[in-house]
Amino acid sequence: MNEEDLLKRSAEEREKIFKRYERGREEGAEIDPWEDPSFEVYHATDRYGFIHDKRLPSKVDPQEAKKQQIELERVKKWLKMLKSWNISATKEKLHKRIYKGIPNSLRPQVWCKLLNLEKIKNDNKGTYVEMMKLARQYSTDARQIDSDVNRQFREHIIYRERYGIKQQSLYNVLTAYAMYNSEVGYCQGMSGLAGVLLMYMDEEDAFWATHVLLTDPKYMMHGLYKEGFPKLTRFLAHHDRILNKFMPKLKKHFDKHGLDAILYSLKWFFVCFVERVPFSLCLRVWDIYLLDGERVITAMAFTILKLHKRSIMKLNDMDSIVNFIQVKLYKDFMYDDDTVIQTLEKSMDELKRSKLDHPGPPQKDEIPSRPFGILIQPTFEQIVGRRAEKFTEKEKTTNEIITLRRDEAREALERDNRESQLSVGDSGGLAGSKCSFDPSMDDATSLLECQHMGSRHSLADTSVTSTADLSVFSTITRSQAHENSLDTHSNISENSVGGASSVGSGIVQSSSIQKQPLSSHSTPRATPHNPSPDVVRIYVPYSPLETPVASPQNGDLHKSPPTSFPDGNKIRIRIDNDELPTPLVEHGQIKHFRIDSPEIDLK
Repeated sequence: MNEEDLLKRSAEEREKIFKRYERGREEGAEIDPWEDPSFEVYHATDRYGFIHDKRLPSKVDPQEAKKQQIELERVKKWLKMLKSWNISATKEKLHKRIYKGIPNSLRPQVWCKLLNLEKIKNDNKGTYVEMMKLARQYSTDARQIDSDVNRQFREHIIYRERYGIKQQSLYNVLTAYAMYNSEVGYCQGMSGLAGVLLMYMDEEDAFWATHVLLTDPKYMMHGLYKEGFPKLTRFLAHHDRILNKFMPKLKKHFDKHGLDAILYSLKWFFVCFVERVPFSLCLRVWDIYLLDGERVITAMAFTILKLHKRSIMKLNDMDSIVNFIQVKLYKDFMYDDDTVIQTLEKSMDELKRSKLDHPGPPQKDEIPSRPFGILIQPTFEQIVGRRAEKFTEKEKTTNEIITLRRDEAREALERDNRESQLSVGDSGGLAGSKCSFDPSMDDATSLLECQHMGSRHSLADTSVTSTADLSVFSTITRSQAHENSLDTHSNISENSVGGASSVGSGIVQSSSIQKQPLSSHSTPRATPHNPSPDVVRIYVPYSPLETPVASPQNGDLHKSPPTSFPDGNKIRIRIDNDELPTPLVEHGQIKHFRIDSPEIDLK
């Protein structure tokens, strides 16, 4: 295709996506069946709108009933405060009452007050509508945002229906803000941020709330989403200082197992603990964050580890520690919300006395430098989704450092393995290890995945890769932050992190990152490569014959034709019957799926 044809095709694709959201769920709307899961009758919805796969208890827990009664009594006090928001008496009570918890029914009003959205909207009338129009004409992020909208909070009642009202709102907010703040554009973590705001706000309020969180000095999340993620590096370093000061034994435990903070804390810093703590607790943290700013995030990260230090110290490999922090605590935090918030408040005082309550003022590269709302014409490569093939000297140097560290880690591990094999000698060698196949461990994988992609925005995606790579990668990234400033948004060589090894529980793991060839918007995935004999990692392009498979390019459906193989052409493998998530279909293939039988034949 010539350039004119490519530009025309990109414009048609963008317009097609916008029309789908504009049409919503009207009769005749094009909705792929796999994108629109049905609402089964056995589901139940909690008070926050999240759907559960089993019926909730018919009788309310006595403690929960008591909490709800207390919340109802607080509503009266909060209504009085909202009527007299700007008087000194309200400001004196505000801190104490927010730490006790904002009644859920009043969160929309209180959050808008805390972020001063009414004034911002009055000062910028018509801006949101204008940005939506520009996005429809010029957005280079439309495809990626469309993909992420359908992934965000799919277990929540308001986001469940494809092209439903809230999916429309989320798409509009993200595409419009990518045009308004061209320096950040769109980064995948922003979908979680805007998704929570839209649970309690309308579109325009959520748009301006996102802007306040990214640019107000109290929050300044701009540096978290900007290319290179400069604020993330600073926050991780500050988190390490806190651990060294207050929990040195836990820090040594993490270091012993090669666990860098980046492997478990991305969603702590990027989306304020969304999907890392129970949602009721997450909302309490958001309440306090909107009041007191970013020092709440560092204190909450400290609080989580302080409360669960004993449990973590009993875990003896990287994967189990990460799984505990990312998955188990989300399902069961083991402490009630009031206890956690009280501990958080004490932690903030403790850190303040040690002058570690705040990571410090934002650096120059974390502060917005471009004017907002000014259209910057996208390049031809951005419009058609073509990645750049050239690398800067800084990127080349960083790649060499990463490759060197990777090779050193591999050599060290091979020496350890040889010594280990000699030590077991007559015992029959190393036992086979269980496959590490946990798609929930996603916090840091995307830092690797978004390398060498024109679209620089994959931080919250769920994927499967060895955490060993990430440990090596994050160590290099942070140790070279000021000298090399690894830009994970831009075009780093595909071979820069070809594989790395780590010693966990006798498991040797290697992986490489495969990229989608042209689309700057498609979300990259990690795929296993060259595994050691001790670990088998297999991706199965699997499609049941009667299950329609959707093409992400045009939404067409096709069925896989039956295929026959010679009897000898098969492999018998054993797969642990772990509970895996429902199938994830991407580019016509199911990437992970649940297997109920202990053994299967792969032909």
